[in-house]
Amino acid sequence: MSALLESIARIRREVCGLHSELTRYGLVVWTAGNVSARVPGYDLMVIKPSGVSYDELTPELMVVTDLYGTPVSNLCSGTAGAGESVEWGNPDLTPSSDTAAHAYVYRHMPEVGGVVHTHSTYATAWAARGEAIPCVLTMMGDEFGGTIPVGPFALIGDDSIGRGIVETLQVSHSPAVLMQNHGPFTIGKDARSAVKAAVMCEEVAKTVHIARQLGDPLPIDPDQIDSLYARYQNVYGR
Repeated sequence: MSALLESIARIRREVCGLHSELTRYGLVVWTAGNVSARVPGYDLMVIKPSGVSYDELTPELMVVTDLYGTPVSNLCSGTAGAGESVEWGNPDLTPSSDTAAHAYVYRHMPEVGGVVHTHSTYATAWAARGEAIPCVLTMMGDEFGGTIPVGPFALIGDDSIGRGIVETLQVSHSPAVLMQNHGPFTIGKDARSAVKAAVMCEEVAKTVHIARQLGDPLPIDPDQIDSLYARYQNVYGR
């Protein structure tokens, strides 16, 4: 149990700290947005509590749930892995309203260790139009491997958003998806990688929007995009 508790404590610190990156880069307002992380080796995740201001967040306030979004403090009994019982958490806190979406991603994309959701201005503007961000920047080739795709419209409340995220990203190199009329969700091997993807998604959304005000951005040849992505992901980016 001690190893599990140590892992959760570490993930809580990490997830709490990464929320400050969302405010630092202007990706969220008020209490909107969230970062989550998988607890390695266990069917558990850590996510921001609902309705708590960013400047009030502490590691202890981060909510631990199973991969169906149920807070572990609400489980009468159960296991977190290797037969270990799960009976901790703050029963006064509820996880983010986006927890079901995050949990669905973790259940269906085992390679994902972190998920981020924001309502960052430019990326959300593209999502409001239901329009993918075309790959017209080498930085997009590097980071996203092509276009940043649009996912289907879905309402909060169940795992519909999660299904849309998974269905869209499983057929794309992109770690970011613009959920139609909602906003961007990003994934990564860990929470920090997912936060980086959220920052970069907003940056390219802004740049491509400005470019379109000046004229028609020049597309990059798909073969060049593949070359950029392979080099960055396997050589330079590492």
